[in-house]
Amino acid sequence: MKKWGFLLIFILCLGVKAFNIVPFFQGEKDIIITAHNENDKVEGRTASENTQKVEILAEQIYQGNLLLVNSKYPIHSESIKSDVVNLNARNELVKGYSLFNNETYLSEEIAHKFSNMTLDAEEDGVSSFLISSGFRNFGEQNKLYKEMSSNRALPAGYSEHNLGLSLDVGSSQGKMEVAPEGKWIKENAWKYGFTLRYPEDKTDITGIQYEPWHIRYVGLPHSAIMKEKNFVLEEYLDFIKEEKHISATVNGQKYEVFYYPVTENTTINVPANLRYEVSGNNTDGVIVTVFPDNV
Repeated sequence: MKKWGFLLIFILCLGVKAFNIVPFFQGEKDIIITAHNENDKVEGRTASENTQKVEILAEQIYQGNLLLVNSKYPIHSESIKSDVVNLNARNELVKGYSLFNNETYLSEEIAHKFSNMTLDAEEDGVSSFLISSGFRNFGEQNKLYKEMSSNRALPAGYSEHNLGLSLDVGSSQGKMEVAPEGKWIKENAWKYGFTLRYPEDKTDITGIQYEPWHIRYVGLPHSAIMKEKNFVLEEYLDFIKEEKHISATVNGQKYEVFYYPVTENTTINVPANLRYEVSGNNTDGVIVTVFPDNV
């Protein structure tokens, strides 16, 4: 009997330990994050899989969805999304939300993703979204900076709005701090690859006051990891750089994320049979995201 009692206690302790190691997101969606140790980091990172070599050009540091843009790291010309469109002229993109004005620009890809998100929000009874600001060229950003001062705007080239990946989301029901749309975005945007870029508790890191309306596309699994660990982009990119290789299981789908320093053209190994994306971090390297075979 004592033996069974000891075994039960051992199992319970093991369960508590496992719970501490494997995080879960508010009981809704499983997000399991694993940082691999040095023994797991084989040459080429994915050498255990069928791989192929690809050349990463130094300019790739400044391209992609994970670029860090702030007062220290400005946008480069190659950073700007090439598919920026006037949403007012693309009715098929404006579904699930409205536009604050007729001169609202955004990456076509990001507009599709935002529309899909707001259409899903309608199923939860939240349906008064609008985009108040999207992509801005340097001229528009400079004008805004002069009008609003450095306390409320960033100079041209230092704002995420100059990328085409960020947008200011409003609600026709009131301020985002109190509107249902603001609450929904805060709780659900991560599921669609978006992150609340300037949260209230991270102003010392971002250098930007709380903006419950400003969301930024980073894509999965990055938005899920950032939500789970309560990271802003600055913290997340530091985390990847430190760990070099992490795995993330989101809703049962396993992703692999790798960091590679890049100082000049570099050759790396990538999967030959899985979809992957390469994004620069706008500072010193690239992040390779390997997707599940059914995503």
